Amino acid sequence: MTQSLINVHNLTKTYRVPVRPAGLWAAARSLLHPTYEDVPAVRQVSFSIQPGEMVGLIGPNGAGKTTMLKMLCGLLHPSAGEASVAGFIPWQRQPAYLRSISMLMGNKSQMLWDIPPLDSLRVLGEIYAVPPVELRRKLDELIELLEMQELLNKPVRNLSLGERMKCELAGGLLYSPQVLFLDEPTLGLDVSMQIRLRRYLAECNQRTGVTVLLTSHYMADVMALCRRVILIHHGQVLYDGELNGLAHKMAPFKLLRVTLRVEDFQGQALPADLPNGVELIEQQAGILTLRAPRALAAAATACLLQSLPVADLSVEDPAIEAVIDQVYQAGAV
Repeated sequence: MTQSLINVHNLTKTYRVPVRPAGLWAAARSLLHPTYEDVPAVRQVSFSIQPGEMVGLIGPNGAGKTTMLKMLCGLLHPSAGEASVAGFIPWQRQPAYLRSISMLMGNKSQMLWDIPPLDSLRVLGEIYAVPPVELRRKLDELIELLEMQELLNKPVRNLSLGERMKCELAGGLLYSPQVLFLDEPTLGLDVSMQIRLRRYLAECNQRTGVTVLLTSHYMADVMALCRRVILIHHGQVLYDGELNGLAHKMAPFKLLRVTLRVEDFQGQALPADLPNGVELIEQQAGILTLRAPRALAAAATACLLQSLPVADLSVEDPAIEAVIDQVYQAGAV
């Protein structure tokens, strides 16, 4: 069995934050007698990731996703627990470890503000000891992919958010890291560039075997790249498994969308012989939406086709966003 590249065991991070009531007197008193509150961000999280896996780390705002990534990158020390990435303890921040990972954060910048991105990219190439020939090849590849030709010689401060994100992505991928931590990597990118970036990351994973841990509020990112997801809520793991498995568990039904031929539709009711458990949830302008248990979807489809003037019929899984929202609201799987 392949040894896990990322191992996390009971990892915990608790912040100690100052608290005080509003008002001038409370502010003055807090200078002499400050009070603190322990705020848990990550609570005894455990998981492992194999080399070459692309895993989505998902959860609502404040769930602990970014804190988890920062600990795995060595930017934060945990309060308790253990972790290893590529055989290194992240928070020891050994140079060999830092050369083997990359972390891209959609709201942080590694580009120097007053100089053109091309200069920053060349500096990063020197820092990570990328051979000159390989650096030129990689730069040409990323510049073409991200359509950065017109951005390379402008000061970073003059670039838009989306343009800066392109530069950040190029910098993070420039030295071909072994492990890639992505925190909202498509933030600020237009739809076309999001699709191209997802395609590039998937190809990069297949070609080089880079291991990816991705957090994103865009479920399209997760669905396009990650078969497996780790869902955390209030700092705890609620689910670790295939994304499709989460949908099957939380929404064990199919949606049947039926478009009727209006000229042949006489307003008749739904067929009486529809299987028990199939229900109409929406009807408008000759379009019916029914919900059927997965085991009964085929029988319900056949019954509808035989009994109604069907112009079009589709059988769909519930939107994954709705499934995820259901988990967030319930706080359990």
